[in-house]
Amino acid sequence: MNTFFSKIAKLFKLFMEKFGNRFRRFWKRYQITRWIILILASIFLILSGYFTYKAKTADIGVLKLQLKESTRVIDSEGNEAGKLYSQKGTFVELNEISPNIQNAVTSTEDKTFWTNSGFSILGYARAAAGLVLHGRIIGGGSTITQQLVKNSLLSQKQTFLRKAAEFFMAVEVNKTYSKKDIMTMYLNNAYFGNGVWGVEDASMKYFGVHASQLDYSQSAVIAAMLRSPSYYNPIDHPDNAISRRNLVLGLMFNNKKLTKEQALQAKNEKLNLKDRYQVSNSYKYPYYYDAIIDEAINKYGLKEEDILSKGYKIYTSLNQDYQTQMQNTFDKSWLFTTSAADGTTPQAASVAINPQSGGVAAIVGGIGDHVFRGLNRATQIKRQPGSAIKPLAVYTPAIESGYRYDSLLPNQLKSYGKNNYRPSNSNGRYSETIPMYKALSESDNVPAVALLNKIGVKKGVNSVENFGINVDKSDQNLALALGGLQTGVSPLQMAQAYTAFANDGKLATAHFINKIVDADGKVIVDNNQTNKQVISSRTAKTMTSMMLGVFNNGTGYTAKPADYTIAGKTGDTEVPSSYGFGTKDQWVIGYTPDVVVASWMGYDKTDENHFMKTAAYQTLAPVFKDEMENMLPYSNETDFDEEDAATMYANKKDTKSGSGNWIDDLQDNFNSVKDNATQWYNSAKNFFG
Repeated sequence: MNTFFSKIAKLFKLFMEKFGNRFRRFWKRYQITRWIILILASIFLILSGYFTYKAKTADIGVLKLQLKESTRVIDSEGNEAGKLYSQKGTFVELNEISPNIQNAVTSTEDKTFWTNSGFSILGYARAAAGLVLHGRIIGGGSTITQQLVKNSLLSQKQTFLRKAAEFFMAVEVNKTYSKKDIMTMYLNNAYFGNGVWGVEDASMKYFGVHASQLDYSQSAVIAAMLRSPSYYNPIDHPDNAISRRNLVLGLMFNNKKLTKEQALQAKNEKLNLKDRYQVSNSYKYPYYYDAIIDEAINKYGLKEEDILSKGYKIYTSLNQDYQTQMQNTFDKSWLFTTSAADGTTPQAASVAINPQSGGVAAIVGGIGDHVFRGLNRATQIKRQPGSAIKPLAVYTPAIESGYRYDSLLPNQLKSYGKNNYRPSNSNGRYSETIPMYKALSESDNVPAVALLNKIGVKKGVNSVENFGINVDKSDQNLALALGGLQTGVSPLQMAQAYTAFANDGKLATAHFINKIVDADGKVIVDNNQTNKQVISSRTAKTMTSMMLGVFNNGTGYTAKPADYTIAGKTGDTEVPSSYGFGTKDQWVIGYTPDVVVASWMGYDKTDENHFMKTAAYQTLAPVFKDEMENMLPYSNETDFDEEDAATMYANKKDTKSGSGNWIDDLQDNFNSVKDNATQWYNSAKNFFG
């Protein structure tokens, strides 16, 4: 047996000798060592070039400005309306920061800070050892400059590539700024627990003093939190804070920043906490600010972290008076009393747009507590618009096709179209005919469907899409007249569509941002949108004339703001008949020459237990009325040039009956023939095409 294993060993040894000889000859012949060195050197040069480029293009030259300035929101009048901020506290210069905290930080975090080149060879050696021993970089050893880079320019991930980027950027920061500037930026950008950023706010939060007033003990407590803000903050963990404070004071003594007596005296002091920190309320228009961030990201390709932290100036269309009044309305709980059996209340949203510019002046995206960049129902929901679509899908294309405001429309129960679509009026009232203006103001369904059937569904679809609302192929049928859109619309889309009526037929593109300027004064976004003429001025005026009646004596009567004249339309979408009577979506859209406001109400998820057992004129109308009564006093209060169609019709009848004028009779007969000819033409066109 031993002989067998010894033979195997000899054969293996012989094989390894031959293999080793061949391998050495191969290695020497092809100069493998040189190739490995060349490849490693190339990789090093490529990575060095990449990270050097990244450091040179990282906006390091404006880093202090970015850290010093919060992103500011500018309203439509050029006034500051608040700030967007992330990791921003009250910025103070170095001469406003006690030397005690500076000494505590350098003694703890970076003893060679004032003399090093921005990086620590020893720190990188520790990181490499961690990578070899533990398979990951475990951190530690970064200089103050490196920590500043990590906190302000990079992520917190502990990876080799991040550490490499940190090295090159730290070198660039050290070349660009003085040590005093670096210390200033670091102390203003550090996190100190309890939602507090920066040494000034930390001083106020924990000790009720300014950063310039910190003594030895207080400075050591604040410096201690740099290691772990949650574990060492003195409010939640006073024992941990004292223990770490005493360690910091010892390091300050070792670093010759304190005498032995000063260190001992500071160690014996009690914490004496006092909170005088006041949280900024600069995010006071939360849904508007959320919409700004969303538009900057989705439309202009900016990153959220850049928007929040780079000190931009964002010029917007915000009207602070409108926004405040709209928010005040949504804070009135007594206006939102409808609730389901389980106590759940429906949600609501409103948006106001300047019809001349398309700028969004105010927006509220929900009732209750706001969640940062959560669901904004004014911009993000897609709901069926109900009868609010009628002016877009039916009456506008009819007017454009030659119908008049007082053209008579069918108003009897009847089936229409190839699919025998059979609409009914929600008020249960019918007649042989009804004038168009009255059919619109009372929101009767039968004449709307009959009219769409006459002019053709294709014409209605084209009209809706002309107003900026896409109509899916599955929705291109007579149900379009009643808002049967499966994909739905948002309040913002509806408000944008109605700008054409308030702006002489020109459709404005809704937007929040007009311009964005970076911390260095460079314009990085410039919104130069123009309006589009989608209907004639005459059609817009005729539509406004008819829609004035909605609020004067129609379905919007209960939503009409006192002492103001507005035009617009209401809408409801019904729940399945198996639920009983009720609505799942309620709409009120109203406008003056100065502002268009679209409001919506409904449950986020409609089911047999969550729907409104009311119509818009009962539930949403008081909300709309309240916000309009409080917003319109801040508008230009421009009067309409148009007269209510009902008044026009009444005056026409009075004039006719009082004068017996044969010319008026002839004109009416001519218009009647014209209407009949138009209807015949549209019917023939639909039949053949």
